[in-house]
Amino acid sequence: MVTDDLEVKLVLNASPITWLKDLNVRYLDSLELKDVVFAQLIQNGNVLIDTFSQKVFCLLFSSLLFSSLQMLLSAARVIHLWCYKRPLFTVSRRLSVKLNFSSLSESKVLNYVNEESDDDFLPWLEKKAGAEISHVLSIGNSAYGRSLFATRKIRAGDCILKVPYDAQLAPDNLLPEIKPWLGDEVGNVAKLATVILVEQKMGQDSDWAPYISRLPHPREMHNTIFWSEDELNMIYQSSLYQETVVKKVQIEKEFLAIKPALQHFPELFEGVTLKEFMHAHALVESRAWESTKGVSLIPFADFLNHDKVSEAIVIFDEDKQLSKVIADRNYAHSEEVFITYGKSPNAALMLDFGFAFPYNKHDEVQIQINIPHHDPLREMKLELLKEHRLPITKDDNGCKLSEDSYTIKEVRSARGKGTGLPQALRAFARVLCCTSTQELNDLAMEAAKNDGRLARRPSKNISQEILAHQILLSQITKLTEEYNASIESLEPVNSPSTSERYCLRKKMARDLLTGELRVLKSASAWLKNYCEGLTSRSRHRRR
Repeated sequence: MVTDDLEVKLVLNASPITWLKDLNVRYLDSLELKDVVFAQLIQNGNVLIDTFSQKVFCLLFSSLLFSSLQMLLSAARVIHLWCYKRPLFTVSRRLSVKLNFSSLSESKVLNYVNEESDDDFLPWLEKKAGAEISHVLSIGNSAYGRSLFATRKIRAGDCILKVPYDAQLAPDNLLPEIKPWLGDEVGNVAKLATVILVEQKMGQDSDWAPYISRLPHPREMHNTIFWSEDELNMIYQSSLYQETVVKKVQIEKEFLAIKPALQHFPELFEGVTLKEFMHAHALVESRAWESTKGVSLIPFADFLNHDKVSEAIVIFDEDKQLSKVIADRNYAHSEEVFITYGKSPNAALMLDFGFAFPYNKHDEVQIQINIPHHDPLREMKLELLKEHRLPITKDDNGCKLSEDSYTIKEVRSARGKGTGLPQALRAFARVLCCTSTQELNDLAMEAAKNDGRLARRPSKNISQEILAHQILLSQITKLTEEYNASIESLEPVNSPSTSERYCLRKKMARDLLTGELRVLKSASAWLKNYCEGLTSRSRHRRR
């Protein structure tokens, strides 16, 4: 839930920007700004932004506005969906994919069935599956795009949908003649992306055309891999910048790996570009679930949105060879139905889904501390850190560097135990401020006598313990200043010539940096309090 007194707007799915002049309502493409619902009412050229306290604002539109929006949003984009089990990619800073939106059940915004574009989708899927997918759900649109709504009362424990494995897209959907051309170095994500490319090229001749046509188009996706260099520079301060660069390089390598297949089957892949492969790759990474087939895209389940209080998940039933969802609570007729995606920081959401929250309690920051090259004990310290498995950063060639990367999460209380500030980071600082081989040997011996973890206990030398944490405080203070400067450079853009896409991405960049700055400030407050406490204790002992 968004914090109190946060200004929010209702963003509706429409692109490009459309003006309903007669009604004086302007709406923007929401894409992934799904944490809250917000409305911009334009009256006499002025934007009125309502302020809420935790609960999502419910709009009461006139019937004229409602019908207009229904017509205009008929081609609204499909919302991203991610796997419950774990991500289909590996990024050092993240665990499994997790989204955290405000509870949509508190808002009844634009809930209606899109009869013009989606009424034939479920019948098509059920025909393909040879079985009923759902008798309690129908496709409609909320402010966030395609969604699923209850067609009758649903009780907790009811199975609300079942999608057989043979009605899902997976790597084994590759044409048999293509498979031999994809080597062992081609992973499941790239293989499923190749499946999408084939189906896209077939157009309406594809057996999967009704599903493929409902996947988001590149212009509707704001993952940072699609950002221009100028747009990426807005987040240069965040580790997300480098993660995006690495992700793009990874996708380019995978594109080169499937090149032999593309060249051998020009009738299927003629004209396929890196940009098209990147789009297909992003679709898989943002929508697929891990499964016994590697990864799977599950039609219809794609339209389930996340709710912060929901505990419902996609379940894989190997015996019955299907995926299903069990309702975790009661739903009334016409109420939107949800599952949970889990949790994730804004950096992960922007990289893989293309949106960020104005406030995300799961935000985190990567911090790196360098062991100076002029430190006479540098090699001994690095060896000791390696021996005790503390992080050692490597460059692109796999060479060991002197920087160690740690993930800081928000420290909830400046007077607490410092949860959120990694013990490994504090241990690194204690090693860093050692000035003799004897001190390093003492740390190694202490670790051997206890649980094997290096420098996890406060130093017996209070002055040295203070110094270690002041080193951290100095580093974090420097980062805080740099983040503040970056945020100040992201001034609101009021020029009418500025594109909707650029404005949206600038807003995402601000949300990212603001969240990470909040994490740094929380760590700084705790470190200051810790050092002050040690200093006070030291003075008391002298007396």
